[in-house]
Amino acid sequence: MKIKVLVADDHALFREGITALLAGYDDLEVVGEAADGKAAVDQAGKLHPDVVLMDIAMPGLGGLEATFEIKKLYPEVKILVLTQYDNREYVYRFLNAGVSGYVLKRAAGTELVAAIRAVHQKGTFLHPDVAPAVVAGYLGGGIKSAAQDDPYEALTEREKQVLKLVAEGKTNKEIAEILGISVKTAMGHRANLMDNLGIHNKAELVKFALQRGIIE
Repeated sequence: MKIKVLVADDHALFREGITALLAGYDDLEVVGEAADGKAAVDQAGKLHPDVVLMDIAMPGLGGLEATFEIKKLYPEVKILVLTQYDNREYVYRFLNAGVSGYVLKRAAGTELVAAIRAVHQKGTFLHPDVAPAVVAGYLGGGIKSAAQDDPYEALTEREKQVLKLVAEGKTNKEIAEILGISVKTAMGHRANLMDNLGIHNKAELVKFALQRGIIE
């Protein structure tokens, strides 16, 4: 039986490239694509993939938020992060969110295929460039302390969603429509997250989001 794969990435050419790559393997099948996190959650429910290839920075609902949603709704689905970011903090956050693997986009095609097969077989896979740092973090208690010391981790998932949308230039009204909340609630989330992060204006917020890879 083929391993069903869902590709979630906001770059169409990249999704097409991954689809073409995996088409060359008899045991793999791309059953769908998603250009953002919300679509990834929706497609996971409709297509029941075995493995989701998840990008981090996507419009609207980001990769981390989508991962939380998918693991909450469909815990049997394996999530393999596929990203350009090798920052240890990202790896920690996604591992804590329940992903089964983390692969960098500079990996060879054969590495990606091996990763998909590994996580499908109830295993894990970490790209060689991030594995040593993650092991060191676990041994030193770094994963726990990173979450405790990072004000971003103190934000609620909704506040993280609002932060990303504000950084992308969305207005309070647009944010409210995207998230299905009132404008007043959106404004409240925005004020709270800026206060918690010690950010005083939109320029600082955009800079923070860029530095953290929340937006590109």
